[in-house]
Amino acid sequence: MGLPRFKRPVGTSEQSSNLYVANCGPAVGLTLNRIEAVFGAYGQVKGVHLADESGTRVIVSYHEEKSAESALTALNRRACPELGGRSLHIQYSVPSDCQVAVDDSIEVSMEASELDIPGLYLIHDFISVKEEEELLAAVDSRPWQKLAKRRVQHYGYEFHYNTRNVNTNQYLGELPSFVSPIIDKMSKFQKLGYTETVLLDQLTVNEYPPGVGLSPHIDTHSAFEGLIFSLSLAGPCIMEFRKYSTSVWPTDPNALSDEEAQNSDKSSKFLRRAIYLPPRSILLLSREARYAWHHYIPHHKIDVVNDTKIRRASRRVSFTLRKVRKGPCKCEFPEYCDSQK
Repeated sequence: MGLPRFKRPVGTSEQSSNLYVANCGPAVGLTLNRIEAVFGAYGQVKGVHLADESGTRVIVSYHEEKSAESALTALNRRACPELGGRSLHIQYSVPSDCQVAVDDSIEVSMEASELDIPGLYLIHDFISVKEEEELLAAVDSRPWQKLAKRRVQHYGYEFHYNTRNVNTNQYLGELPSFVSPIIDKMSKFQKLGYTETVLLDQLTVNEYPPGVGLSPHIDTHSAFEGLIFSLSLAGPCIMEFRKYSTSVWPTDPNALSDEEAQNSDKSSKFLRRAIYLPPRSILLLSREARYAWHHYIPHHKIDVVNDTKIRRASRRVSFTLRKVRKGPCKCEFPEYCDSQK
């Protein structure tokens, strides 16, 4: 039997015995039983279930409205030690009478220049097939860290998913030698008119099985400098970019669900662009693309590109290369910047 569907109340004053809780769920290492135990301190919990397929948002249902009110007052936008120190984003939620049909269609571009997003670059066939095989063999020979839906490896500095930041005092050492061929090829971006010096000291390797994507987010401004490189290996995917109006942009990128973001498209509250990332291509996010646009990988097993259905491979591995920031961000996009808010 399917799970009951919920939506957020239209009015913020509308109370409910159900809570929508973002930044909380199996995808961030929290079991539903653990969540129920923590919220149970505020009243008898009827049940806890996933709010959507991202695994980062849940619905907590109480028997009484006053219990939900107590939990919201105590936990909303506050770090919760019992849930790994995560800052929860909570709103009342009410049952939805029917499922809203969502038109998720979007034109998919093959080149970054077609998207009209300043600072976005894409190079196809950045590495050879042989280099791709060598990179995959290199990471597969090393231990993986298991998350709820994918596996990761960190080099240079470990990325902490609960804070979306790095601890600059926990240096893991220099980047592994197997990424040297990638860094040596960075001069290719000069042909696209990009001339900034590339200095990188942090690598996150992600392995995505079919159907697993990435929720809309902007890499934390205070965590990393202005260049973010993403190399795609083994399998293709679509990456979507969204620029939200600052009046609706969530403090926490995960506070807006995938479904809500899709539904809000009809109200023109954000701009949408999408690009196809084939294996061995590398994407560069800089300037506005890095600081003001959310990037998002839909949770699909099949992508539609120019009316052609493309099935996700058995795995997609990405190498995300960044430079850790050692001070506050002073970018030109303060409305999206955690350092300048």
